[in-house]
Amino acid sequence: MKKLIAIDLDGTTLNNQSLISPTTEKALKNAIDHGHYVSIVTGRPYRMSSQFYRQLGLTTPMVNFNGALVHLPEKQWADEKETGIQRDLVFDILAQKQALNLDFVAAENKETFFIDTLDYFDSAFFASEATPNNLLTTKNLVTDPTSMMVRTSHEQAKNVSDSLMKQYGDYVDVRTWGGPTPILEIVSKGIQKAKGVEQVASYLDIKRSDIIAFGDEHNDEEMLDYVGWGVAMKNATDQIKSVSNDITDKTNDEDGLADYLTRYLGLNDR
Repeated sequence: MKKLIAIDLDGTTLNNQSLISPTTEKALKNAIDHGHYVSIVTGRPYRMSSQFYRQLGLTTPMVNFNGALVHLPEKQWADEKETGIQRDLVFDILAQKQALNLDFVAAENKETFFIDTLDYFDSAFFASEATPNNLLTTKNLVTDPTSMMVRTSHEQAKNVSDSLMKQYGDYVDVRTWGGPTPILEIVSKGIQKAKGVEQVASYLDIKRSDIIAFGDEHNDEEMLDYVGWGVAMKNATDQIKSVSNDITDKTNDEDGLADYLTRYLGLNDR
């Protein structure tokens, strides 16, 4: 029976160096070779996750921005869906940067990004070089972006999320990437990974009961609850563990996804 394997990246498929290890790569490719589908479902923009799509040799639709973008990379796809947030909201949040203890504020869409300062810009992290055209100004950002990305400290992340939801909760949802980097993703209200997975499964003609998903943070909650079999990583939050069908024996830094998936699909026996 073909399965759709929906994989979160940070804190799940990626190790603590933000890489897919050779062991995890082998396990996922082995699953594909046995007729299963693998789809990346992440809070990251495509720019910062395309390398993993290529590394795994995927041809399936991909979910970015926690569900705000569902697309078929490098191809025209009639079912592609991109949902934006209001441009004015970006600059309203930017005006509170100091009060919210933010390192940077970025606005993104499928093609590019805008960041308010280059002081914290890291070309490796953003998977791109920055020019003056990438500065977050009213002159450069002229359309509604797909999402916002803000960085704070791990200690401040919950306070920042709570403050943003109190002010803008009627319009947006605030999600986390998970993993070692304290990034909060701000997307249009109602956007969630589960809806993206549902669209991918429909396209691939996979029943809900035949979807298995892996995650570690609260932005994975709806996805793990929606699918037929939701698996929390050993390093996942307690809330994510409570809504999952099972928990991996190993963490993301110990190839926990690869270990679990290989046993779940019985790939060692084939």
